Amino acid sequence: MSTSFSAQVSDWVRETEDRMTRVFRQSAQEVVSAAANRVPIDTGFARASVLASTSAMPSIDPNKKGAGTPANFAAAEAEVSLVIAGAKIGQTIFVGWTAAYVGALEYGHSKQAPEGFVRLAAQRWPAIVAEVSARAEMRAGE
Repeated sequence: MSTSFSAQVSDWVRETEDRMTRVFRQSAQEVVSAAANRVPIDTGFARASVLASTSAMPSIDPNKKGAGTPANFAAAEAEVSLVIAGAKIGQTIFVGWTAAYVGALEYGHSKQAPEGFVRLAAQRWPAIVAEVSARAEMRAGE
C-alpha cells in the first residue's frame, strides 16, 4: 500500500524539523565547549561556574570567588548540556560564567591580557553551524 502524498510531506517536514533541532543543539553545545576550553584554569572554579538557561542570562555572582576550591567542571557541563538538550528551535540559550572574576578573565585587567573566551567562541557560531550541518548531511547521505 502506498503512502499518500500528504503523509509523505508530513514525514519530510517532521524529519527536517528534527534535523534542524539536532543541528541547533549540537552547534550550541560546541560553542559552549569552545568557550569553556579557553577559560584559564587555576583551580577550575571559573570554568565550572558555567550556567545555562532558556529564560534569562545567568548573572555574575560577586560573592562566588572559589578561593582554593577545586571545582567540578564535568558536573557544570552536564547541567548546561541538559538545558541545551531541552531547547527548542527559536529559543535563546543563555550561557554565562558566574564566578566573580570572569569579567576580568574575559576582558582582561592590569595584570592579565583579555582571554575573550566567550566573544571568540560566539564569533565562531556561523562556522560551527556550518560544520555541524555538513556532518549531519553526511550522516543523512549514508
